[in-house]
Amino acid sequence: MAKFKLIVSDPASKKVTINELEGPKAQPLIGRELGEVVDGSLLGLGGKRLKIAGGSDKDGIPMRFDIHGGAKKYVVLAGGTGFKPKSPGERRRKLVRGRMITEETYQLNLVVEKQVEEKIEKKIPSRKARPPSPAKGVKSSGD
Repeated sequence: MAKFKLIVSDPASKKVTINELEGPKAQPLIGRELGEVVDGSLLGLGGKRLKIAGGSDKDGIPMRFDIHGGAKKYVVLAGGTGFKPKSPGERRRKLVRGRMITEETYQLNLVVEKQVEEKIEKKIPSRKARPPSPAKGVKSSGD
């Protein structure tokens, strides 16, 4: 059974909220990847479009965007998520997780990409009378 801790940050208001999802509510996230945009109503956060920015598993192993799948892998890193080099040019083999969200994923970082308006207003465009356009190939009488 999937259980996720969602950390949702909103750059517009500069606030962070923490939510938890488990069971059937967490299922829409399984199989998604980092960088995907998700509708907030799937996660109980209606009116928002959320981008999956990162995450980690229960052991704290970070997810990396450039690793395919959702399994743990040892890769040589020169920087970025999962490794901070102490000297220039340093590389090290580190354990990271792929970009796909699986049952082992524990924490997900989400960023509010777009706030969708809550009000549903149907605007009917007003139709303005246009003068009829001349048909192609028809010459005007002034020629």
